[in-house]
Amino acid sequence: MAGWWKRQLRVNLTEKSWKAEAIAEKDLKDLLGGSALGAKILLEEVPPRTDPLAPENRLIFAVGPLQGVNVPGNAKWSVITRGPLTGSFLDSAGTGHWAPAFKKTGYDLLVIEGRASDPTWLFIDDDGVRFLDGAALWGLDTVETGEKIKEILGDRRINALNIGPAGERGNPIACISCDGHSFAGRGGSGAVMGSKNLKAIAAWGTKEVPVADGQKAAALSKELFQLLHKQGEGFRQHGTPVVMVPLQEMGDVPIKYWRGDVWDRGAALLGAPRYTDYLKVKPLPCANCPIGCHRHIHFEYPDGRVLEGNGPEYETLGMMGANLLVDDLGAVCRANDRANRMGIDTVSCGAYIGFLMECFEAGWITTADNDGKAIRWGDGEALVDLTDKIARLEGIGRLFEKGILGAAAAIGHDSEKITVQVKNLDFPAHDPRAVFGLGVNYATGTRGACHERGDCQAGATGLMYPELGQESPPDRFSVEEAAYSAYIYQTTSVLYNSLTLCKFMIKGAGMTLSDVSALMKEITGEEHPPKEMFRCAERGFTLQRLINVRDGMSRKDDTLPPKMGLAAIVGGRAGKTPTPHDRILDDYYRLRGWDEEGIPKAETLEELGLGEYVAYLPGK
Repeated sequence: MAGWWKRQLRVNLTEKSWKAEAIAEKDLKDLLGGSALGAKILLEEVPPRTDPLAPENRLIFAVGPLQGVNVPGNAKWSVITRGPLTGSFLDSAGTGHWAPAFKKTGYDLLVIEGRASDPTWLFIDDDGVRFLDGAALWGLDTVETGEKIKEILGDRRINALNIGPAGERGNPIACISCDGHSFAGRGGSGAVMGSKNLKAIAAWGTKEVPVADGQKAAALSKELFQLLHKQGEGFRQHGTPVVMVPLQEMGDVPIKYWRGDVWDRGAALLGAPRYTDYLKVKPLPCANCPIGCHRHIHFEYPDGRVLEGNGPEYETLGMMGANLLVDDLGAVCRANDRANRMGIDTVSCGAYIGFLMECFEAGWITTADNDGKAIRWGDGEALVDLTDKIARLEGIGRLFEKGILGAAAAIGHDSEKITVQVKNLDFPAHDPRAVFGLGVNYATGTRGACHERGDCQAGATGLMYPELGQESPPDRFSVEEAAYSAYIYQTTSVLYNSLTLCKFMIKGAGMTLSDVSALMKEITGEEHPPKEMFRCAERGFTLQRLINVRDGMSRKDDTLPPKMGLAAIVGGRAGKTPTPHDRILDDYYRLRGWDEEGIPKAETLEELGLGEYVAYLPGK
């Protein structure tokens, strides 16, 4: 069985020690790697309701079996932990250039436990782990940290995962950056990393990853590179901003913190092609990427200053732009840059500002709460100012020390009723009233509301899996198809994050599950039919749900916020709401083999080959 080292690296920060451990071959066959294998470790090693910021929590970084050759999209890495927003399971993912370099050090996973006594960073290479003094890095932003590490190590090829000042301060929406290029953005993994006094993890390996048939695997990868490069031209030219206008026409874009219906002019001002021309965009590819969907921008301010670096993705345009009625692309770029450098999730940050704007409009907060400044819709300067305050948890930003629900509790009035979140994780920039499958996906998401852990919106625009029996994409407004849509797209999302394969190879360029299966055959030497890989992902999702269940979550938590019951008057989702939610939820539980309270049944665990976890069920 090639493709995996069958080894994980365990680092104890408290003791400043490390050791190599074997990974059972059965676990790799059953779960593949990445987020699914990380969930197994988290379930077994961290007791329920453990404080996410306690030393006992684990911080797990994982790759999969596809880093043995230059497979398109194999720069993905997953981070698995207990998240500070939900207090339960969290996985997030990023790209960049770190994953292939880490894989070549001889490991499939990195498990970090304990807490360093002082700021620390790690360098992992062929010889093991070096514990390095992080005092000189502490306080630096995500871009500065990456540059400083390259300088210290004397090699610009070396990439590091790192946190910014927000992670150091325990901000619950702090993310983990790969040199300021890519981010594991959602859920607060950066706060967990900061709680361990861990600033960065650099990796550089030179070992040859075992591959069953390297020649055939390389040839197939080259063929796919050429095909995906051709098919991914649209994303290469415009990146994710290309979807801004068509999604707004569908009714899928958040407008005025989920109260608005249409925003045609604003979407055109923020999205491509204007975005591409106005910001002088160049593609910014990750390692082994034939598309380059990230954007490098060059924006000149009226006073002559220049902003150059990573530009906002669609999600940021949606949450910091349309969500706030801010059509000033320059202001969105400034806020995005500050959020990236501080190391916070732009999705939740935009949601927090939208929440504040609605509270200000309602009179629940005033200028006295914000240093004498108003918080009004469409104000680009307010966006930038509030991004800074939220990132630093200063001023009115302190309200969000425990996420949006914590802020609502502090503000009072009816503010909790206007929040748009599930399990304290804010909605991303896709509307369940435009794609009903998103409603049950958000409600049952194991890390909270997330489109990247069940991208039903991609199904609504044509993505389907004939290898899994899909004959056509789901009808986005079908109550009957909503549960199945969530089931399919949630499970395939777990599959990609277990293989650690970038989903844009599939969504943006047309790689198929059959292509993935063919790559797995040449790399591992074993057959991995699409339906069997899907089964592996079902196991992974079930383990994630078991963590939620042990933390006390059930049907009572699989809900949607009140605004999702408000239909649009005009636009692409006029008259539509994802109801009746309870009926859709019942359908979904049946597909998953869960009981009426959303608890996996014992027989379901047995059928999935997870019988050893029956004892983890309530009452067992």
